[in-house]
Amino acid sequence: MTAGNATQERPLRRDAARNRELILETAAEVFAELGLEAGYDEIARRAGIGVGTVYRRFPERSELVQALFESRIDEMVAIGEEAAGMPDAWAGLTWFFEKSVEKQVADRGLKEVMVKTLNESGRVTVGRERIGPIVEGLIQRAQADGALRPDVEVTDLGMQLMLLGSLATPEQPDLWRRYLALLLDGLRARPDATPLPLVAPPDEAMHALMCNLQGRRA
Repeated sequence: MTAGNATQERPLRRDAARNRELILETAAEVFAELGLEAGYDEIARRAGIGVGTVYRRFPERSELVQALFESRIDEMVAIGEEAAGMPDAWAGLTWFFEKSVEKQVADRGLKEVMVKTLNESGRVTVGRERIGPIVEGLIQRAQADGALRPDVEVTDLGMQLMLLGSLATPEQPDLWRRYLALLLDGLRARPDATPLPLVAPPDEAMHALMCNLQGRRA
């Protein structure tokens, strides 16, 4: 390959990368508004590109959904890693909660669409494997500092994050902040704290719990 040919190909690769990101951003908006079965032609129209470009990047709809899911997991991992780097364990944990719920509320429609596509053996497992250890580290660090009550488990916080992400109204889009404050107050370690009843659900129960939140059968 000549130097001239290499120079000509590099912009094409950059264009392909830009188109991919543009498609993902636009698809997130379209799916949030119209649902997962929205046509590629609508995605292309809003993105200002040809529909053939969308099909070349994502020949199968499942590939596009998978790419969107992975991008959201990447965002959550980045938030968790930043929280883990904060010197104060409690501040890191609460910041992780706040930013995670902010993401869910801002992308609420897509979150609902994505939950409908999750299955226990596929994307749920991938997300759990990547995010779970980070959240577990945040919990253990806050418990070691004596800031977080010792009977809290990873799945406890996972369920609370899903619930908080649904607490918004047109009149109060940030209503979830009220309940986050209540939750954090309850998570604080205190000498007079009442022990939690029952046990935290196992990882394997998360799929069924998400289906319950969506009013669907597991």
